[in-house]
Amino acid sequence: MARIRVLVVEDSITVRKRLVQVLAADAELEVVGEAGDGRHAIELCRELRPDVVTLDMMLPVMSGLAASEYIMAHFPTPILIVSASINRGELFRAYDALAAGAVDVLEKPNGNEGDGLWEERFLSTVKLVSRIRVITHPRPRSGGLSHPLPVAPAHLPQIVRQGLRAVAIGASTGGPAAIVEILRSLPAPYPLPILLVVHIGEPFGSAFADWLDGLTGHRVSYARGEESLASVEGRVVMAPPDRHLVVREGRLHLTSDPERHSCRPSVDVLFESVAREFGAACVACLLTGMGRDGASGLLEIRRRGGLTLAQDEATSTVYGMPREAALLGAAERVLGLAEVAPLLAALVDVPRNRRAS
Repeated sequence: MARIRVLVVEDSITVRKRLVQVLAADAELEVVGEAGDGRHAIELCRELRPDVVTLDMMLPVMSGLAASEYIMAHFPTPILIVSASINRGELFRAYDALAAGAVDVLEKPNGNEGDGLWEERFLSTVKLVSRIRVITHPRPRSGGLSHPLPVAPAHLPQIVRQGLRAVAIGASTGGPAAIVEILRSLPAPYPLPILLVVHIGEPFGSAFADWLDGLTGHRVSYARGEESLASVEGRVVMAPPDRHLVVREGRLHLTSDPERHSCRPSVDVLFESVAREFGAACVACLLTGMGRDGASGLLEIRRRGGLTLAQDEATSTVYGMPREAALLGAAERVLGLAEVAPLLAALVDVPRNRRAS
């Protein structure tokens, strides 16, 4: 069986040698190139066409973000960000790279991990990322991200829902890019609360809500717990890392209940609580992601009359979670990413509300 071909991009010689050593010790992997700056990384990626790239964010000559944007625009390759999470700026650059098409992010080893634990996680993540089918991401013109999506396609189905009280969205692998595109295309302010679960664990999840808040034109924050739904109208509220977000008796709650599908926060946990709380008065959307989290919760919402949406295969980075939902019959509509925001806007007639305000 052919080995997985890896390009390692890291400016620190010490760290790079360690990464190469760990990769070379695995019989399923082959290090085909090493680069110490972003420009060299692009040259080697074009020449060698590796199966996966491990990429640091802080690089000389050309940053890891710029390199990831170029690679995803010209010769899409699965990228695993391997970077430190030491400050807010570096976290934001990692999020920008995910929005530009990088697949996943892993913290650099800091020497405090248990024996072999980081190495095991690194190897398994490299193998996982290498199997993901990536798509071309047009190179951003400004601000590190693509422009908002176009207005609703003419064939968008007309769906009428009265008395809606909330929107719930769940995503995993590929989710940051999808969520950015939806929020940037959704007129602000949006009158309903948007409840959001994204699988980004610590330490990289700590500033994700702040990044979205500054990027999309919507007020985005992590749930604090015990907030009333009335207090979060017109806002996007996210489950913080390692806490489930649930809706109960008109309030948002955070729990440390057991993981669901190895996830905390879990999309299923949020969706199931939304189904119980709102019944038919809600919309839920399951976006790109690996695994099955969210599929059964989406089905529960549909059973109670809520409108359920799932991202289609063509626009999903990983057609895992949406596929499970489609197989269960949980999705009333399967839509391309460009169709999600226009539909959400049409459901509440946002343009008219904005003119009135």
